[in-house]
Amino acid sequence: MLVLLAGIFVVHIATVIMLFVSTIANVWMVNSSSFGTISSGLWLMCNKTCSQLPVSSRDEASLKAVQAFMILSIIFSVVALILFIIQLFTLEKGKRFYMTGAVMLICWMCILIAVSIYTARFTGKRLYFTNPHHGYCFILAWICFCFSFIIGILYLVLRKK
Repeated sequence: MLVLLAGIFVVHIATVIMLFVSTIANVWMVNSSSFGTISSGLWLMCNKTCSQLPVSSRDEASLKAVQAFMILSIIFSVVALILFIIQLFTLEKGKRFYMTGAVMLICWMCILIAVSIYTARFTGKRLYFTNPHHGYCFILAWICFCFSFIIGILYLVLRKK
């Protein structure tokens, strides 16, 4: 049981770190063109220097929603990690990790909403991008989506042990 808890803890910390990186770094979409490698994220568009992300007025609300849900997913993931540590030492057997699992599943839902909106509204629709592909931040966000779901379910299953 101790090895399982330690493994879940390590995966949870890795998920928090990957969420930070995927939200902060500006490599959600990448394009190699005559201008060089251009990457765009949730905040900036970078070539050799970074500038404000050009977004049309009809896509601005979608981008703000993606930004908000990614930030919420980080907050919920950190709260779930703190709850895990607190509940590990304070609650009796049989009542542990119920809240941690619920908060982690809320984090999972926030990631799902953010990445789905980004996929629907922004994939391949960037200015100056002729042959775009997804960057590592987009892939990390989907990996965090999978990890947060698995961790949330494991917390709910572990509450009975």
